[in-house]
Amino acid sequence: MENSEEDSLQLHEDEEIIEVIDLNDTEQTADDLADELEDVDVAEDKRWETEDEMESEQDDSELTFSKHTGSVFCVRLDPVTNSLAVTGGEDDRAFVWSVSDGDVLFECTGHKDSVTCVEFSCDSKLVASGDMSGLIKVWKVENKTEIWSFEVGDLEWLEWHPCAPVLLAGTADGNLWMWKIPSGDCKTFQGPNCQATSGKILPDGKKAIVGYEDGTLRLWDLKQGNAIYVIKGHDGHQGALTSMACNKDGSLVLTGSVDGQAKLINSSTGKVLCSFSTENSEVKDSMEEQNPNSVESVGFCNVLPLIAVAYLDGTLAIYDMNSQSVRHRCKHEVGIVHMQWEEASAVVSTCNLAGVVTLWDARSGHMMSEYRGHGAEILDFVLNRDASVAVTAGGDHKAKVFCLQRPDR
Repeated sequence: MENSEEDSLQLHEDEEIIEVIDLNDTEQTADDLADELEDVDVAEDKRWETEDEMESEQDDSELTFSKHTGSVFCVRLDPVTNSLAVTGGEDDRAFVWSVSDGDVLFECTGHKDSVTCVEFSCDSKLVASGDMSGLIKVWKVENKTEIWSFEVGDLEWLEWHPCAPVLLAGTADGNLWMWKIPSGDCKTFQGPNCQATSGKILPDGKKAIVGYEDGTLRLWDLKQGNAIYVIKGHDGHQGALTSMACNKDGSLVLTGSVDGQAKLINSSTGKVLCSFSTENSEVKDSMEEQNPNSVESVGFCNVLPLIAVAYLDGTLAIYDMNSQSVRHRCKHEVGIVHMQWEEASAVVSTCNLAGVVTLWDARSGHMMSEYRGHGAEILDFVLNRDASVAVTAGGDHKAKVFCLQRPDR
């Protein structure tokens, strides 16, 4: 009881005093004292509970998916209804689940390494899951059954054809693989002897552009099996390709690399039209030259002639394609992991290493809103078709669903 006076003073400091009772004026029984002490304990418990609630992390999400027991590396939405998500994680597991209530439709079982690639087919009827060791499985969503599997070398990326049940994959040995599903008819495209780090099927479905660890780019004819052109040397990147995107008609391709450069390319000719970087014209110091600011994600705006390039230092650069100049630099306090334009507006969303989703108006360069809730970095995210929902994958073993509210909605 040595601290009773101090505790009493602490309570008086923190709580509004309703009535002061002089203890000397009133004789108390043992029961009265016990009742008072019980009341004090309750009051203290409530006070600490309130402080704990205040200290808890802000969570703006509508739903948290908590079935994973390791970092969640990847997430996709089914393209037809946007009602199903598939997530893959460090726990060697992938789940297909409902965005509305988090209920698991089925688990993509049988992986023995971290699931780093998940993709729905264009008609949402099939879902593919691939792990780091190269085991790829395809599942029929309707009856939740595995219909095909194949093992390649270490897997870098997976992508479905935009209008056919055809699956492409890039691997660490430099190969591009293509399969018809579920027959498994296979074709391989031999690249250089280094990782096929990034790839994109063009909208016509006939060609795919693939970037490699050595900085080269190859446009492959998927039917004939030959490389239409190779971009390398002075025109190409000086480091591994990290990301790529194409505009709606496939006439332009945008690539990003660890060399800190983004390149705008005419997909038909392979001509590099422009190179973009965050560096100013002033002389760079030696440290910057040794450690270029890696490009993590790139994308085209559908409604204005703008592109966005997300960098590891937390810069989201908005470039004007017509003038080939930077329009805005939107700064994050930490590195950006991924970015995505909205389908029908000049709004671009980012996720970052602080676990935050941020919406930016590319016309003004102003931040529109932020969404928090993850206790670790966000490793991937995807927007639904009308950009009203973002589904995120986090290093805190959770996937989350955020409803994106904006004044113009």
